[in-house]
Amino acid sequence: MSTIQIDRLLDTVVQKNASDIHLTVGRRPTIRLHGQLRDLQTKVLDSEDLVALMKSITPERNQQELQEVGGTDFGFAYSTLARFRVSIFRQKGDIAMVLRQIPNRLLTFEQIGIPEICRELIRRPRGMFLVTGPTGSGKTTTLATMIDYINQNFDRHIVTMEDPIEYFHNHKKSIVNQRAVHDDVPTFSEALRRVLRSDPDVILVGEMRDLETMESAIRAAETGHLVFATLHTTGAAKTIDRIVDAFPVTQQNQIRIQLSTALLAILSQVLCTRVDQPGMVAGYEFLVVTPAIQNLIRENKTFRIDSMIQTGKKFGMQLLDEHLWALYSRGVISAEEMIDKCKNPNDLRDRVHKLGRTIGRPEWDEDIEEATAGAGEKR
Repeated sequence: MSTIQIDRLLDTVVQKNASDIHLTVGRRPTIRLHGQLRDLQTKVLDSEDLVALMKSITPERNQQELQEVGGTDFGFAYSTLARFRVSIFRQKGDIAMVLRQIPNRLLTFEQIGIPEICRELIRRPRGMFLVTGPTGSGKTTTLATMIDYINQNFDRHIVTMEDPIEYFHNHKKSIVNQRAVHDDVPTFSEALRRVLRSDPDVILVGEMRDLETMESAIRAAETGHLVFATLHTTGAAKTIDRIVDAFPVTQQNQIRIQLSTALLAILSQVLCTRVDQPGMVAGYEFLVVTPAIQNLIRENKTFRIDSMIQTGKKFGMQLLDEHLWALYSRGVISAEEMIDKCKNPNDLRDRVHKLGRTIGRPEWDEDIEEATAGAGEKR
């Protein structure tokens, strides 16, 4: 396959507005469209095709990394149509590639449905705002929307650290400097260590991968910067536990105290397939850190956070399951999608059954759930 065909494949991704394209030996090129995998009607790919496709878009340095460690990631612009985040890896001795489309167009708060109170919170001069959720849940898009809002409305120095850079931001009212980990700086922790000398107002950490990065990000939030960061956790309470648990036991009390004062909010999201129209919709859990929540974090009572979110509607808080139920009630998502993406499937299943509706899932699923009920609840 020559570069003309990679162009043709990427044209298809852009035209159909697919989120990803998968290229692997022994299968046709496959796109992910509205969450579903769809084969393209072209030839089945062989080893030579994959090597040619890889070489047509992969920089020399990344080809070397692929040889040395069996995998590489990078971002590249496809003409003016879109950007792609590329993951290349070896499997069964062959090469496989996944290209994720990053839209060129930045979205607004209304378009992605972020809670309105976020506008107020991101005006703050300091603190930590976490966006969490599984891979592919739209965290990058949410953060890009917030950064763009600050960029348009306030004069700030914004520094982002990303691996790779996905959305490109032009300077508007703010100055935006974007550092690519591996290209511009070796690691997230190194980027964070250096950033405080560059007079930043807003710092975006693409991912809090390790202890050192978490520590530096919390310190930056404490010392008078607005810090945005992501974590692969679902739910606000779990996010706090995950950060605290990353630290040695002897430091955990100290981290709880620091987190309680540094944290502004946690936005946890999942991406659901719509049934009312083609496309995806985000389900959100939103925690605003009030003095009462600060106490719970300090006292290691995160298990009580969910009930605080439930009673915190006046602060703009909402539980993930409540938002998913609202989307289901409005006919935006199916009952199956709601059950798959929620935190407490049994509760929501009961609510669906009380409406006299059924959920189209195999009966053996429920048998398995009954057999394993309680297994994950012991803490």
